[in-house]
Amino acid sequence: MLPESVVPEFPAPCAPAAMTVVDMVWPDQSNHHGTLFGGAALSMLDRAAFILGSRVLRGAVVTASVSGLNFQAPAPAGHLVECHARVLRQGRRSVTLATALVAEDLLHCTRTDCLSGEFVMVRAADDTPPPAAPVAAPPAADAPADGAQATVAEIVFPGHANHRGVLHGGPAMVWISKAGFVAATRRVRRSVVMAASERIDFKAPARVGDVVEVMARVTALGRRSIQVRADMWAESPTTGERRHCTSARLVYVAIES
Repeated sequence: MLPESVVPEFPAPCAPAAMTVVDMVWPDQSNHHGTLFGGAALSMLDRAAFILGSRVLRGAVVTASVSGLNFQAPAPAGHLVECHARVLRQGRRSVTLATALVAEDLLHCTRTDCLSGEFVMVRAADDTPPPAAPVAAPPAADAPADGAQATVAEIVFPGHANHRGVLHGGPAMVWISKAGFVAATRRVRRSVVMAASERIDFKAPARVGDVVEVMARVTALGRRSIQVRADMWAESPTTGERRHCTSARLVYVAIES
């Protein structure tokens, strides 16, 4: 586990001071030793810094500097990684963030501190802060005591969208299944695969430039099956407006490793 000074608390949506998002280490992100490339690890932290920086400054931001990088341990392929970010200092057009990447072996519930550093994010020169908009919080839900939940955050880039700048259903379902996989594996600590998608409802669009969060949690558990609910929200970095885009009910089954 990270020391208390590094691991952030989860803030209220109206006062974003910290955030934690998860990702997976896939083979195509790994070197010949089977561990996460340093560049890929930095990219994950940069994405977390971009999302939090956008929320804090309420505008388009860019990375101005990265310092204090400390590679402590490798993150093997197949492990989950948590990216933590929290605000250290904030100015009118810049924010300094402490970031840390922690790897988790989902099957054995062991965690390793892998990488930490500081990012300075600045508001883009041509960006004018818009009037603040109310932020709609996700529906309230009790956090499972066993930690069987996950939040995956992504940024909608043009390659994810159609000619109208709206997120394709395909990438949305990839992100939903990733969050569901993490939540289900954390609950049973066994290898799991998706067995069924009982229902997916697309309610509102996510657009290019939006930050997308998928929040997944286990809702029921059988002898081998795990039922997961996932909700996808899109947020405009410039206004803070949040839209509930998609809900899904997924079923995963545990398999022999």
